[in-house]
Amino acid sequence: MKKKYDFSKGVRGKFYNADAEFNLPIYLEPEIAEFVQKLAIEKDVIEAKSSICFFRRVTR
Repeated sequence: MKKKYDFSKGVRGKFYNADAEFNLPIYLEPEIAEFVQKLAIEKDVIEAKSSICFFRRVTR
């Protein structure tokens, strides 16, 4: 890293969007993800196999 940075030509709020929505990824163990998905289907929150993705933890 540099010791100093020049922000004199910077523009405050250039990429700011008040209506922005963030969909941050949440990584769950497959068993937990399946449980949450089944519960959401039972509660009629989502349709079967819609927007929940399953991720497996990679161990090395």
